[in-house]
Amino acid sequence: MRLTFVLSATLLFAACGGEDLTVPAPVGSTGKFSTSNKIQAHLDGKTLSMVTIPSHPNGFDEDVNFGQATQCYKTVTMKPQGGRIQVISELGTLMNAAMTGTRGECDHTSLSAQLTFDSTAVLIENVKNNGACFDFTVTFPGFGQEGRGSLNADGTTLILELFFKDQATGHRCADGNVGDPTVTLSQAMFTGDAKQTYSVQ
Repeated sequence: MRLTFVLSATLLFAACGGEDLTVPAPVGSTGKFSTSNKIQAHLDGKTLSMVTIPSHPNGFDEDVNFGQATQCYKTVTMKPQGGRIQVISELGTLMNAAMTGTRGECDHTSLSAQLTFDSTAVLIENVKNNGACFDFTVTFPGFGQEGRGSLNADGTTLILELFFKDQATGHRCADGNVGDPTVTLSQAMFTGDAKQTYSVQ
């Protein structure tokens, strides 16, 4: 799998007439998380543990039975390594919604299954404001997730607002920051919470 990164610019120095001339780096190239390769390097080898489960993971209500696409979680752990991401999903138990399409209640404390997914492609791009927003796309065999993310100033908290591939619009940093009410899903304005919050350790 190959990650596509925005390469950080370098400063060039030259002596002329006894003075040093500095060619400034393009706007946005400075800062700890100002480029996609800096973000990837920071996350690589760390464990990302979900600390906040949203009400609508990937845009789907966690309390509704969507069959195999049901989004009731106990916890999620992600392990970026060498440009790949392994995702370990511990599913919660959806109560009182035995039939597809019915609404019940997601029990986050009761483990119903554990699934592991290894990505085939990851793309981080369009980084803004030192990692305050960046577009995030990850591809797995048979499905993909896309949206936008953010890192806090010290890199200890990652927020990913993700949706299943090709199902949402208005979910990129060009449309707004993570959590802004810009997303359209199933031809309607998305009013749920799809922000997955992870601790970075």
